[in-house]
Amino acid sequence: MPNEQEELAALRAQVAALTSRIYRIEQRVGLEAAAPPVQPEPAAPVASSTTLVTPPPPPPVFGSISPPVPELPPPPRGDREAQELETKIGTLWLNRIGIVATLIGVSYFVKYAFDSGWIGASGRIALGIIAGIGLILWSERFRNRNFAAFSYSLKAVGIGTLYLSLWGAFQIYHLVPSSVAFIAMVVVTGSTMVLALRQDAEILAAFAMIGGFSTPVLLSTGQNHEVVLFSYVALLDLAILATVMMKPWRRLLVGAFTGTIILYVGWYAEYYTREQRPITLFYLFLFAAIFAAIPLLTPLTPSRWHRGFSITLTFLPLVNAAFLFLALFAIYEYERVTLTWYALGLAAAYLLISSQFKRRTGGEPQVVKTINLLHVAIAVAFITIAIPLKLNSHWITIGWLVESAALLYVAIRTRTDVLRYFAAATLVLGIVRLLAFDNFQVDTLIFNARFATYVVAIAILGGIVWAGNQYASAQEKPFVKVAGVLLNVLALVGMTLEAADYFGRQLTEWYQSRSMTASHAAQQIQFERNFSYSVIWLAYGAALMVFGFKRRSAFVRWQALVLIAFTVGKVFLFDVSALQQGYRILSFIALGGVLMGVSYAYHRNWLGLAPDTKKAEPGASA
Repeated sequence: MPNEQEELAALRAQVAALTSRIYRIEQRVGLEAAAPPVQPEPAAPVASSTTLVTPPPPPPVFGSISPPVPELPPPPRGDREAQELETKIGTLWLNRIGIVATLIGVSYFVKYAFDSGWIGASGRIALGIIAGIGLILWSERFRNRNFAAFSYSLKAVGIGTLYLSLWGAFQIYHLVPSSVAFIAMVVVTGSTMVLALRQDAEILAAFAMIGGFSTPVLLSTGQNHEVVLFSYVALLDLAILATVMMKPWRRLLVGAFTGTIILYVGWYAEYYTREQRPITLFYLFLFAAIFAAIPLLTPLTPSRWHRGFSITLTFLPLVNAAFLFLALFAIYEYERVTLTWYALGLAAAYLLISSQFKRRTGGEPQVVKTINLLHVAIAVAFITIAIPLKLNSHWITIGWLVESAALLYVAIRTRTDVLRYFAAATLVLGIVRLLAFDNFQVDTLIFNARFATYVVAIAILGGIVWAGNQYASAQEKPFVKVAGVLLNVLALVGMTLEAADYFGRQLTEWYQSRSMTASHAAQQIQFERNFSYSVIWLAYGAALMVFGFKRRSAFVRWQALVLIAFTVGKVFLFDVSALQQGYRILSFIALGGVLMGVSYAYHRNWLGLAPDTKKAEPGASA
């Protein structure tokens, strides 16, 4: 066994090694050591009379291996969030506020110089152009030092200064003609886009896009130059599309589409005439074709388009199709047959795009499946609108209803929640239009356009209820129940309107005849109409109750009970005084029969709703 001296020598060697390591660590982290490291003295081996003791191993040498730098523990979450907020404020918001403040200060200085007559018109424009170019060149110095965000902010100021200087040269001081200012702004836009591609900076491409769409507004002369304006816009859209084909900057497409719509609507409201229809249609279809081709031309790899739902590839086709048809509707407002053919042509075009898109991609990723089915849904909507040779109001309602069903089908198949919101919005539009805006001229019972439209709405709501019971999540169950209530409301409203119009036509015939022998007929017709309402509501309530018992659905049974209660109130409060004796008797007998039948069903406890009283008896034996 080693003696105490051997153990003491080993402990001294270990302490010396640890001291050396601590000293080196303090040097690396910049701390001042309390004392220089003590070199350990070699311990002499001591041998006992009975055991040969091996000397302890020498301390490890740390000269060739740098000791690890101790990692500081991460700050608490609250401190981390505070640091991130502080960094964001310092690097982003203060930068932007500073740029705005600088621009305001420079603007006041320049205005003061102008008001004082220090600088003439030509000098002002030259100063603006030089300042803009200087800011752009100066910003490169910060980019090379890895201050990219600040560099792009300076570029934004410089680019904006160039646009404003060229606008002032034409619009305020009239130093150059519009063609020269236009070409100069196009050069600025093109140069900014090239710079964005070379530096891989999406923000610069956004600056170029904003400046490009602002150019026609800044250089407007108040005259109609349709061909020049729309040719320029089409070239700008194509340039942005080509940029997105090279870079994953899909948000530029949304901006380009927005700018195109704004310029088109502004021009149409101010200058459009019927004589310009051919040229306007050419450019309208050209714009629509550019944005409809986005799924066929843009990359779909995960590095270019994120996985799953893509707002650009799903939102743009919907809005593009809707805007195109609305623009055509504004042009052909009183030529409905022509609109029908356009709708059919658009349906064929979107089916072709869907086919080509599926062939190009193979239909494997989820986003591809969503986009493909979305184009099919748009085609179905156009076909639905184009069914009649004359586009009546109820066909627009049917088109919206069918489109909502198609969008919901696509949403369920592709599990795309956003499309469910589009489907719900379209369905609400169709139902509101059906109940509040559609004006039907009904001449026959049941077999008419109004009842057919109600049947379409009821069928779609029934499909939503069925699909909701199969696929809806817990959060979506309340909306499924709302759809079930709307289904029953529409069914009751549709049947009640049919009865009202049937007896209304009889009253109209009576008023036209005005015969003395038929003087009592009007009151008789009114009695029959009021009685028919009670019969319809009571029969529907009974059928709803039977369905609720059969499907064991308390929600359906409660709807039936509410409807039956409403009918009871009508019979006791209205039918007693408003109906003849015969109809009054029939109303009460029918009501009593239905109520007794419902009561019998509950007494039989077919659903097991009542407690088992036999088990509750104290003297009951097993």
